[in-house]
Amino acid sequence: MTTESSDTDRAGRGGTDRAFVLGLDGVPWYLVDDWVRDGELPNFRRLVREGAAGPLESTMPPTTALAWPTIATGTWADKHGVYSFQGVRSDYTHEMNTSNDVERPELWDLVSPAVVANVPMTYPADEIEGKLVTGMMTPDQGEGFTHPPELRDEIAEEIPDYRIGLSWEEFRDDPEGFLDEMDSFLDARKRLLRKLMDTDDWRLFFFVFTAPDRLQHLVWDEDVLLDHYRELDAVLGEVLDYVEDSSANLYVVSDHGFGPIEGFVHTNTFFEREGFLSRKGGSSRGLLESVGITKDRVRSVLDATGVDEATLQERLPDRLVNSVASGIPGSHELFDVDFSETVAFTHGAGHLYVNDTERFDDGVVAPERIPEVKAAVRSSLESLPDPDTGEPFLNVADGDDLFDDDDHSPDLVVRSGGKYLVANGLTDVVFRESYMDAAHRKEGVFFAWGPSVESGVALEDATVADVAPTVLHGMGDPVPEAADGRVLSEVFARNSAAADRPVRERSYAESGESAAVDDGFDDVEARLQGLGYME
Repeated sequence: MTTESSDTDRAGRGGTDRAFVLGLDGVPWYLVDDWVRDGELPNFRRLVREGAAGPLESTMPPTTALAWPTIATGTWADKHGVYSFQGVRSDYTHEMNTSNDVERPELWDLVSPAVVANVPMTYPADEIEGKLVTGMMTPDQGEGFTHPPELRDEIAEEIPDYRIGLSWEEFRDDPEGFLDEMDSFLDARKRLLRKLMDTDDWRLFFFVFTAPDRLQHLVWDEDVLLDHYRELDAVLGEVLDYVEDSSANLYVVSDHGFGPIEGFVHTNTFFEREGFLSRKGGSSRGLLESVGITKDRVRSVLDATGVDEATLQERLPDRLVNSVASGIPGSHELFDVDFSETVAFTHGAGHLYVNDTERFDDGVVAPERIPEVKAAVRSSLESLPDPDTGEPFLNVADGDDLFDDDDHSPDLVVRSGGKYLVANGLTDVVFRESYMDAAHRKEGVFFAWGPSVESGVALEDATVADVAPTVLHGMGDPVPEAADGRVLSEVFARNSAAADRPVRERSYAESGESAAVDDGFDDVEARLQGLGYME
């Protein structure tokens, strides 16, 4: 590689200095590949024939909050700083992550003008040169939802039924209602895409559809999924026409794959059984539980009276909620743990933390004993048998190996082989049935198509960290020196400028000026976690 700071030699011979990234949250390679081979999905088939296509390996763990910043920055979590939707503070409360926590510049910080919409972890909106509509984890369509701010008024007027997200958890027992809501949700998202495509003032266009992820969590039925993927294929057709008219390269990527599950494995409950974790007790909590006063009971009463989450956020002080959370028994992964007698716990998407005295207020493990505790916990997890087969099934990775650039990363990461989803709630049993049909897998999709792209390339060994370097190089822009991913040079057409020019690198600042965060968003988790709305 050569190191330069200039932005010369962009389009060049047989190339373009523009890129469109179409994100499809949770789309697995094997589904698309099978349906393309069966003659379904004609536009995806066109990508395979006329461009480059292959599986895209996700992050470890393969989660939305971790993977999209990796796609946008070209770095793993130990550099961009976001491991999950929520971090753990030293006092064992949740801290919601926002765009301000992404410590490396994202594509739209490096390329301008840009149009960016519905990318998870982009709230509050950065003040980029162009337009930005924030995605998943945006609290409401108020301040911080768009840049420029007046864009939110345009969306409200032109797409009044636009919603930031759709919670599949609300439809556990209503699949038909869920599918109706999905249709409306997807339709509004398509109208936003068309609105934003009504301009030619961009070098980078980055738009994400989160609908596949929402659907697949609750409905894993091949006929239903194929119908949805046909809708996505039709959207892809519109994008292909637009990209062709714009003389841009197109990249279609997913943050992770998907597959069916049968149940949950509750690791914190297992730790309690093995003596690594203690649940809160005490006479007052025991008395409350004996007369039926639990967090679940409090929530059901609130639900029956019509008190919703927004009302709780607005009216309940943090101190009161924290008091309720600490005093009333329940199954919360943090509020119901006695950390003064706990050596390790899991949080988020299988992140395991040793309760050490340096990181946590009530830590009990001396720093020098962390390797010993990690080894003991890992051995115990890796020996946990599947209740059906009797065989070990958990995969445990060392955080020091996965995230070697960050001393504050999770100590271990726990994943199953796919049959079970790791869960953190304190339950009565280690294994229980799932209310979800499917969950995340590591293998997503990558497609490239356009004037710089070779036809018929079967891509191998691509990762989500490779997307940003490849997009930048294809545009003729330098790759960040800090990037962990590589330029997928094999996707570029022979004798094109992108194939012939060397990969240039440039040093970029770690992060820009932080945008203001709505106070209500800061308090969302603190106000709801104690009552069990977010676990």
